[in-house]
Amino acid sequence: MKYLLSFILCLGTIASYSQSRTIPVDTLVKTTHNTTIKGQSLSYTAETGTQPVWDKNGDPMATLFYTYYTRDNVKDRANRPLIISFNGGPGSASVWMHVAYTGPRILNIDEEGYPVQPYGFRDNPNSIIDVADIVFVNPVNTGYSRMIADEENKMPEKKLFFGINADIKYLAEWVNTFVSRHNRWESPKYIIGESYGGTRVMGLAQELQSSQWMYLNGVILVSPADYKLYSTGQPIYSAINLPYFTAAAWHHKVLPPALQNKDLTDILPEVEDYAINVLMPALAKGGFISEAEKNSVAEKMAYYSGLSKKVIIQHNLDVPTSFFWKELLRDETGQTIGRLDSRYLGIDKIEAGTRPDYSPELSSWLHSFTPAINHYIKTELNFTTDIKYNMFGDVHPWDRENNNTREDLRKAMATNPYLQVLNQSGYYDGATTYFAAKYSLSQIDPSGKMKDRMTFKGYRSGHMMYLRNEDLIKANDDLRDFIEASSTKGKPAKYE
Repeated sequence: MKYLLSFILCLGTIASYSQSRTIPVDTLVKTTHNTTIKGQSLSYTAETGTQPVWDKNGDPMATLFYTYYTRDNVKDRANRPLIISFNGGPGSASVWMHVAYTGPRILNIDEEGYPVQPYGFRDNPNSIIDVADIVFVNPVNTGYSRMIADEENKMPEKKLFFGINADIKYLAEWVNTFVSRHNRWESPKYIIGESYGGTRVMGLAQELQSSQWMYLNGVILVSPADYKLYSTGQPIYSAINLPYFTAAAWHHKVLPPALQNKDLTDILPEVEDYAINVLMPALAKGGFISEAEKNSVAEKMAYYSGLSKKVIIQHNLDVPTSFFWKELLRDETGQTIGRLDSRYLGIDKIEAGTRPDYSPELSSWLHSFTPAINHYIKTELNFTTDIKYNMFGDVHPWDRENNNTREDLRKAMATNPYLQVLNQSGYYDGATTYFAAKYSLSQIDPSGKMKDRMTFKGYRSGHMMYLRNEDLIKANDDLRDFIEASSTKGKPAKYE
């Protein structure tokens, strides 16, 4: 009998661990919370779960994991803004802004954004949940979001999800379902995207309006990656990196005293002007540039970048950012600087070479974000699953063809007089540089007739500028100001 009982218990144990590891297609968990934001106590509800992506036959072909925060005791939900938040990658989970920027809980990190132990999270006294409800969306293969097999156990084709236009199309459909389910059609709506998410929301603005008939009040670009810019050609792309070189060199105190002794924001306009009006035309001349002009430009670049004139000439004035990260401190400390945030320092195996061994800032961020988001979802939001939370998921091959997102944003703005754009960028971001973001804004509307509806804000940090506490406060306040400025206040949507 004892052996029989042991055998039955063993079978029970095996059975309890023999289920397949899948994510529910359509489910949610609600929890209630209290917090204090800007000195004001408030309660809010967090809804986290999965919502299907439908195929052309109305069957689920994927499910997206999301977290939706709503402030409680709101009498007029129809007039309360809804912000739909995406990160980038492509292939990145919607974790970074969720638990470090706009959400009600943020990482345990120091004032400058570096990880501290024990890992975890705390209240975010700067969250915009006081003025807007927020949903954080994870595209397919990020977070807990996954494709769903059909009745024949066949997975859908990757091309339905993994590409600039496919991504925009299915996410617009998903947003429509979400807004309908939660009865938010009347609300002022905003979409915010970080990094590749900038490309995503530029395209989504038009797709939502043209295919879902959903009109927005605002598009918010956080350290946006504009792939249209990256493919424009070297004279433009290379030249607009110079102001970033200046910012990073200023931070590490390697500029000439005449510049180093000034404030950063006092010197950047001068460098921006030089990049557009002198460096860009010089690079466009290629090998036909005169030796005198080449030497003059190299000398000025050295002055603005902290690099030597010699290495600039060796690169024919076209200095890659990857070389800059390796070279800037090579003769000072032998350390490298970060790609996404050049305040961070790294140590390579050898000081020689043309690019760093790794990105020290990304290692630092994964160090603090990964344990925090896993712990937060399970213990605070009560959502449990054996599926792995993908900080970065496999979304390759990614189709970058037919990228018209910049023009899509222009069309969305032209056909919607309410629509305004806010760009937020860190000066020390060497991946999606702040001046590249400024340049992209200037190219959206060649007529210049809508430039007053575009706002740029810069911060003294990197790609995720909100990790630095001073910028976390400022950036969230800038979002509040943008939401207020883009509020219609009963005015009709028309051109005067």
